[in-house]
Amino acid sequence: MEHRRLRFALFGNIYQARKSASIQKVLSCIANHDAELYVDMEYYYFLKDNQRLSVNATKVFTGDDFDADFVISMGGDGTFLKAASRVGHKDIPILGVNMGRLGFLADISPDDIEHCINALAQDDFAIESRALIQVEADGNLLGDFSYALNDVAILKRDTASMISIRANINGQYLNTYQADGLVVSTPTGSTAYSLSNGGPIIVPGTKVFSMTAVAPHSLNVRPIVIPDSAVVDLDVESRSHNFLVAIDGRSEKCKEGTKITLRRAPYDVKVVKRSDHRYFNTLREKMMWGADSR
Repeated sequence: MEHRRLRFALFGNIYQARKSASIQKVLSCIANHDAELYVDMEYYYFLKDNQRLSVNATKVFTGDDFDADFVISMGGDGTFLKAASRVGHKDIPILGVNMGRLGFLADISPDDIEHCINALAQDDFAIESRALIQVEADGNLLGDFSYALNDVAILKRDTASMISIRANINGQYLNTYQADGLVVSTPTGSTAYSLSNGGPIIVPGTKVFSMTAVAPHSLNVRPIVIPDSAVVDLDVESRSHNFLVAIDGRSEKCKEGTKITLRRAPYDVKVVKRSDHRYFNTLREKMMWGADSR
């Protein structure tokens, strides 16, 4: 039986110079498979002009004007999050090739890319569905980027004193957080900013979100895990009369009194995992569990 040609859409980090050998490896591998290659325009010119690579692209695209069987994200977890926001509703699985240190999302090293694309061609891979948080704010100040794969953080501005965040869950009053901020995280984001504020590690596929305060003024405040079917309403008061909303690290300034509503997005992000890549292995490695050999 004849294999149909695979189609790849390529995104990458244009701030990572000196990685051209790794990028070349990926490009060659795609070419060897006689696959179609669609490249994000900004990344295409970075590869051509900055890295002096010859890129055999079927098409160069901007925005969300692309279709493919797989998206390849070349960079770290940040690059992966950006690629995910461009994929949006398209339901295309994303493969994260890590150009630096191992990531939770970008967990394939350039050395493995050959093996990996062979596996994709032979249907030997797993796809994990990762929930997103959809952010709604009065006045649509957040534009199209209102989906978080990792977390949504409500934060005080640099110089401001703490903010006061009144949280309701499904219309029921939970708590008013007096703190530097509040992080609402997906399982995917539970090992990111949430964790550094004392939030729980949540295994992907668990249908929950967590809410963790940043530097709370009361030591009784503890992280809380809620079902991802819940709707979270946040009302913020601040002495400086504004605050920040950070969606996967991209922050926007909001005026005091802006009501923020968080809920699970109507679509998930699909992450390609090699059949032999296991979450707990990555977790042990990243957390350096067992590194102390006393």
